[in-house]
Formats: sequence, C-alpha cells, structure tokens
Amino acid sequence: MISKKAVEVATHPAPSGDPTIDPALLTPGPAVESFMEEYLRGVELPESLREACAYALLGGGKRLRPILACHSARALGGSAEAALPGAAAIEMIHAFSLVHDDLPALDDDDLRRGRPTAHKQFGEAMAILAGDALMSLSFQIIVDSYEDAALAGLITREVALGTTRMIGGQVWDTLGGFSDTLGDLERVELIHKNKTGALICAACRTGALSVIGAGGERQSDLDSISCYGECVGLMFQIVDDLLDVEQSAEHTGKRTSKDSEAGKLTYPGVLGVERSRQAIEELRHKALESLEGFGANGKGLAEICDFLAVRTR
Repeated sequence: MISKKAVEVATHPAPSGDPTIDPALLTPGPAVESFMEEYLRGVELPESLREACAYALLGGGKRLRPILACHSARALGGSAEAALPGAAAIEMIHAFSLVHDDLPALDDDDLRRGRPTAHKQFGEAMAILAGDALMSLSFQIIVDSYEDAALAGLITREVALGTTRMIGGQVWDTLGGFSDTLGDLERVELIHKNKTGALICAACRTGALSVIGAGGERQSDLDSISCYGECVGLMFQIVDDLLDVEQSAEHTGKRTSKDSEAGKLTYPGVLGVERSRQAIEELRHKALESLEGFGANGKGLAEICDFLAVRTR
C-alpha cells in the first residue's frame, strides 16, 4: 500500500520565500520505490547492467511523474495503488531519457541529481545499454503487472505514445528540422510540449486509465486530466528554463546555463523572464480550472500544480 503521506500533498511557503513542500510528495512513496526495485532485482540481466539500471532508476529525483499518476487515479475516485505499474513504467522511461540526454552526443552533462551521470559512472557503452534496457523494461513491467490484458495494452500505448513524442521533442531540441513557417515561440512550445510535456501528460492519463479501465467510459474525466497534464507539463519545462538562467548548479543538482550556452530555444530566451512567468501563471490557472469537476478528489493535483509553478529546483 502507498502510504497516505506519500500520496497527499502539503505546501507551505517558507519564511525565506523559497517554496517548500512536504518531502513525501517529491520523493517516491515506499510502494513506488520498492515496486521498481523488486522488479529490477527479479528480471534476468547481466549484473553489471542491473547495477547501471539501478543507478539510473533508483538514484533519487523528484518522482514527479509516478506521483502525478497516483494523484490522477485518486482524482477519479480510485486508489493510488491501481496506478502503480503504469507509474513505475513512466518513471523507467524518464530514467532512460535522462541517461541518454546526458550522453556526450546529446547534452553532454557530467552531473545529474548531484552526482556523476551514468556515462561518467559506468562508461558510455553501458550507459547507452542501460537506457535501452530501462525502455524495454517499462513495457515489460506493464504486461507483467496488469491482470487485465486490454488495460495493459491501453497503458502500454499511452506510455509508448508519450515516449515517441518525447524523443521527437529531443530531435527538435537538439537537431532542429522545424517547418520554415514556425516562429521561435511556436518552435520552443513544440519542443517543450513534446520533449518534457508529453511524458508528464502520459503519466496523468495512465493514472486516470488505471481507474477508468479499457471500456472507454468517462471520456470527459479523461479529457480533463489530459488538459491538466498538458498544462502542467509545459509549465514544468518553462520553470526549468527559468531555473537554468536563475539558479546555480549547486542548488539545482545539475549544470545550469547550458541551454543558453548551446544556443537552444528557451522561453526566457524568446519571451524574456517576465513574460515567461506570465505564461507559467496562465498555464497554472488553466490546469486548476480543469480539476474543478473532481472536487476534493483533485486536491492533490491542484497542490502539486501550485508548487511546481514556484519551485526553485
């Protein structure tokens, strides 16, 4: 069982003005962590590969995506436990994406979550293979965990679609290939909605579908959760853009100023800091509006949204 503490949110503005949140929200709940760890321990892998996968998957982080999946299930009146396999799958995809993003051929980072990136720790070849394994394991864990084959197929499709969009966003961000008709703002929005937003939205939809099932009912509820996920996903990356220019590497646990140094499109670069903050507030408002039909069940998602709009790391 996922503890109440692990899936409920409490936000409290700190006296210093630096926002804080109940640590249980942004760290894995006991069941999420143990579920992933136990599954990874039980699959047949070379021990060196298992070690590299565990380093990438179980090495801390906000666990935002699986917790959003759990809260989305609760918003629809279900349990967080129902979302657990899909939540774990989404986190495996996220971990794979970070391992590959950090590689020299892409973002070339040597720091992630305050410690060496996977390729610095294990070498490039093992990092690539660990990322590959985490991707395949994400689909494996879904099929192995859901008894309803139709639901397993539906959840697999959501995770796959989110993954494909994420990779497409990485291509636009790293290699370009935009239509000549798109301006800079349209381009950066396309990047952010796919590279970061797609997997966050998929996490929300996965949690909702774990309650709705494969029967196609409650489409309006799923649409509302999708709207929330899309808004929060884009908002999350705009905040990241601001942190990249306003915070230190020591504070965020990863290298900062890298996007501007690489000449990448960002919201502050295109709109400036103040208009970027305005975009964040507009997305926050729209996300909260999408939750109105869920009443008290949507409280967790609402408080997550409020915190993510003002986070500093």
